[in-house]
Amino acid sequence: MTTHRVQLRPEIAALVPYRQGAPAEADAFKLSSNENPFEPLPSVLAKLSTHNINRYPDASAHELRKQIAARFGVTTESVQVGAGSVAVLAQLISAAAARGDEVLYSWRSFEAYPLLVSAAGATSVQIANGADHRHDLAGMSAAITASTRVVIVCSPNNPTSTVVTDAEFREFMAAVPENVLVVLDEAYCEFVTDPEAVRGETLLGKYPNLVLLRTFSKAYGLAGLRIGYAIGPEYVMDAARAVAIPLSVTELAQTAAIASLEHEDELLQRVRRLNAVRDRIVSGLLSQGWTVPAPSGNFVWLPTGAATNWAAEVFRSHGIVVRALGEGLRVSVGEEESVEKLLRAAHEVVSSKENEAPQATLD
Repeated sequence: MTTHRVQLRPEIAALVPYRQGAPAEADAFKLSSNENPFEPLPSVLAKLSTHNINRYPDASAHELRKQIAARFGVTTESVQVGAGSVAVLAQLISAAAARGDEVLYSWRSFEAYPLLVSAAGATSVQIANGADHRHDLAGMSAAITASTRVVIVCSPNNPTSTVVTDAEFREFMAAVPENVLVVLDEAYCEFVTDPEAVRGETLLGKYPNLVLLRTFSKAYGLAGLRIGYAIGPEYVMDAARAVAIPLSVTELAQTAAIASLEHEDELLQRVRRLNAVRDRIVSGLLSQGWTVPAPSGNFVWLPTGAATNWAAEVFRSHGIVVRALGEGLRVSVGEEESVEKLLRAAHEVVSSKENEAPQATLD
């Protein structure tokens, strides 16, 4: 029997495409995508020009890579730049894993991980987060097999906002075979204030199989320009470059990233303001009776269990758009003006005992 449908890879046809955070109506706050609510710095915008968009960008992003390399004390060839850190991660997975290989990561974690693994033809191995919503690194190291090619550690973890400590990560790396690539995804590292948390820059040169993954989307507020980077062994970065889509990082993105590095102090002042808003949110949630993991990203995790979808609608009814993810809600830290509405919605969720929807989980 013939069919008029194009034959696709069955594992890809079965995938549900990545869904970004829902948009917000005019009078609501969009707290579903972990975006930086501040507009770009005027000093960054001043460097941008559309006069040369008829020309291709520098395919190697050499100037930006040079500046990142100088900042971290590595060679320029040890830096790879992509259209967002997720694009670089896709390159790393494609370069290291194929059919029959395994990619190991904690779950729940970033929703794109299983999609990237399937796109490469590899198999995901997901290790459940602990009861404290943190990575179970012991369980992850125990799950490494001869088929494991890549391990992803996300700190702060998206969506639970929890961190891996420096001591935990070093112990973990000591247990991982050196022929297994470990990617430390630090997309939200600028928001971390926990002194015990792992810091990728302190690990450079200590582990021959470690790659750091970072982005300009969050703290630097360049989500719409899509630019991120990785730092790791030169031969691994060369492999990532070999499978990258050519010319995918625009000149505007490269220019904005360089300007952001030049004005980093001003941008990090904004991060501190967002962290203050985060502290207000957590304080309010705790006073309402919520039990939430201490957040280290620009988002808070609400473990709502079976009530998740209902709770998301309660937030929406209050003008707060959040991200419903299976067993909980991820709520981004946004404008200061959003806090009152957010806490009002959270109070309704946590205090509803006779609602037809399932009771929200508090622990």
